[in-house]
Amino acid sequence: MTVSDDGTTTRAGEERWIAACAAADVEDDFGTRVEVDGGQAIAVFRVDGAYHATDDRCTHGEASLCEGLVDGNVVECPFHAGTFDIVTGKALTFPCVVNLATYPVRVEDGTIMVRVDAPTTIPTLLDRSEPA
Repeated sequence: MTVSDDGTTTRAGEERWIAACAAADVEDDFGTRVEVDGGQAIAVFRVDGAYHATDDRCTHGEASLCEGLVDGNVVECPFHAGTFDIVTGKALTFPCVVNLATYPVRVEDGTIMVRVDAPTTIPTLLDRSEPA
């Protein structure tokens, strides 16, 4: 059994979902920054009524993506204007060339739950042979 900093307990092999924020706290134009275990920051976004979670830190620099403008399913880094697809984590425009980690999300009683121990995608160098 493991006890995390936030007091939740898990047994080996169990899924570990954390309460990130209230669904009502997530705006359409910006992400909501949430600090989880050990200070890791994630960004929670709402795209077409669905919620998504990514790492909050831009893979190009130390910028918080929650400070970047959201347009549809794209978030723009506030430092150098590189962009990412919120749903897939894919780096879309230079200078961002490393994809973002994304995490499973579900909503329970108006609370956004995120599974940060099991990323859906992990940061990887963008394969430039793929179409953006």
